[in-house]
Amino acid sequence: MSLRVLDPGALALVEDLGRPGWAALGVSPSGALDRAALRLGNRLLGNDEGSAGVELLLGGFAARFETETWFALTGADGPAELDGQPVDTHRAVRAPAGAVLRVGRPGRGMRSYLAVRGGIAALPVLGSRSRDVLSGLGPEPLRADDVLLLGDPGAPVPPVDFVPVSAPTLGAVELRAHHGPRADWFTDAAVEAFHDAEWTVSAESNRVGVRLDPPAAGRHAAPLLERRVTAELPSEPMGAGSVQVSPDGRPTVLLADHPVTGGYPVIAVVAEASLDLLAQARPGQTVTFRRA
Repeated sequence: MSLRVLDPGALALVEDLGRPGWAALGVSPSGALDRAALRLGNRLLGNDEGSAGVELLLGGFAARFETETWFALTGADGPAELDGQPVDTHRAVRAPAGAVLRVGRPGRGMRSYLAVRGGIAALPVLGSRSRDVLSGLGPEPLRADDVLLLGDPGAPVPPVDFVPVSAPTLGAVELRAHHGPRADWFTDAAVEAFHDAEWTVSAESNRVGVRLDPPAAGRHAAPLLERRVTAELPSEPMGAGSVQVSPDGRPTVLLADHPVTGGYPVIAVVAEASLDLLAQARPGQTVTFRRA
């Protein structure tokens, strides 16, 4: 049972729920950025929630099913076709042998997830089939003509006709954030500004982190997030959701492929339940932080 990639699009990666527990060796957890989307795709097919799927960046992906199987598309909201016929997202779809799936550019969101019955049977590294773009661990980014082997189907495909899922927003993304371990390195005004401002997702963002630009009025003024303590910070442990602030006053929210240590102070930590929202945030969208 296999799937042949015809066109990987901008970036297609094999991802499962990651490899937590290896930070002492310098290995980040990695895994799908929108974990809820991957879990839903697997549940729709009767897979284990942690089965590996394919994370697609802004569509453009095409693949041929070499054998009859079932698949589900979740995450970003956009068009998809199976042998030229439209297919719905967030539902299990049967694909005959030889059928070609094409995933178009989403109208909302950034990342789609292709789950296939049995999961992608890539070679695990440190217990995970996830690609880590920072360290280079895990399966290589997919290329045209790559063949992905599929695992053995487990439970039958559940008889679910419709799953109500909200499409990713095109408006402001509201995140819940806890007080950071180095919030006291910033002035009281900076901490208030961090929560009050509408930040903008930068095009410099990726799976390592989402870089944020300050409100337009403050881009050419003094840094909005002014530090009280200006001493150099020794490198310390970092986790997904940590909001580091670079010397220019711009915050970066670390994501799944983050480095396990960092030397910029962490003003806040995004609540785990909010991180999936950042997986779908596009450059130019606004982000606000509310106190968790």
